Amino acid sequence: MARITLVQGDITEQDVDAIVNAANSSLLGGGGVDGAIHRRGGPAILDECRRLRAERYPDGLPTGRAVATTAGDLPARWVIHAVGPVYSRSEDRSGLLASCHAESLRVADELGARIVAFPAISTGVYRYPVEEAAEVAVGAVADAETEVEEVRFVLFDEPTYRSFERALQEARR
Repeated sequence: MARITLVQGDITEQDVDAIVNAANSSLLGGGGVDGAIHRRGGPAILDECRRLRAERYPDGLPTGRAVATTAGDLPARWVIHAVGPVYSRSEDRSGLLASCHAESLRVADELGARIVAFPAISTGVYRYPVEEAAEVAVGAVADAETEVEEVRFVLFDEPTYRSFERALQEARR
């Protein structure tokens, strides 16, 4: 099991093997974490994303799946683009949220990544409640069979950090 750590800060500044991007299915950038990663990483990331769309994912990357590209100018080697679900009150999409974490770790294992940084996937414009997302994310990572040594959740603000801290304390009981 990977060691889980929490950091409050900017995921684009993490010196890790791989940064997980809370991507949209187009893989062509967006707002929030996705936009920040594309801006800071430079055009090499978008170039690889366009190639992936042309060669492997003409309809976009499905929700719950993950794929890797270069990290461009980021201090990481790779970006793992994971598509989280849009929150729904009428449908339980926690399985898709768990899947994008497990799939990201599977891709990280294929790459040989040892330290992987995750944001709070789906909690921004996809409106997943942070408390629920934290429980699902921490649980999925804790349950994953992976060679990754450290999963670092990099959380942008204090309330999100506190939610992940509670979920991690609960998972360790």
